Amino acid sequence: MNIVDVGIEMIEAQQRLAIYQNNITVFGSARVKCTDPLFQDAYQLAKELSDAGYNILTGGGPGIMKAANKGAYEGKSKSIGLNIQLPHEQSANPYLDECLTFEHFFSRKVMLVKHARSCVYFPGGYGTADELMEVLTLVQTQKMRPIPLILYGLEFWEPLLAWFEELAGGGYISYQDLTLMSIVDSTDEIIQIIKESVCH
Repeated sequence: MNIVDVGIEMIEAQQRLAIYQNNITVFGSARVKCTDPLFQDAYQLAKELSDAGYNILTGGGPGIMKAANKGAYEGKSKSIGLNIQLPHEQSANPYLDECLTFEHFFSRKVMLVKHARSCVYFPGGYGTADELMEVLTLVQTQKMRPIPLILYGLEFWEPLLAWFEELAGGGYISYQDLTLMSIVDSTDEIIQIIKESVCH
């Protein structure tokens, strides 16, 4: 990783994203098929948020990202994808008003969070877990402002929450750290949290 290239990527991305306000970033698996109920949930959530005046940012790829971008694209606000060059999985989806392509995960992750008023996490794999852990760490250490971090799907996230509770019980994190995120089971709850927490 060339630090100069990373810096250039971040400067260029900042210039392009600075015009967008009221952004909600949606994370989730690239491998979710359009027949999966999660796909429809992500689409519907993004459509409602877009109609309510929120731009939707995603990683710009397939799966949950595609679903959220499609919902935003068909809504009243902007659909924005921050894509990354990968050997598989990650061609940009067609539902983007604005598409940025990154070479480095670091600069892409910074931009996905820097411009977000809230982050929503659908079920996903290593990438989704990485993005969640990084933001939790930044908020916990006060290196970024606290924003609503919303995990969708209680059954999916419950084992992780149980592990976090073990960490708190062992003194590795504080019980207060468990309040940095909300775990919900309906898109209506997500919309309510965002509308109550994120002012236009």
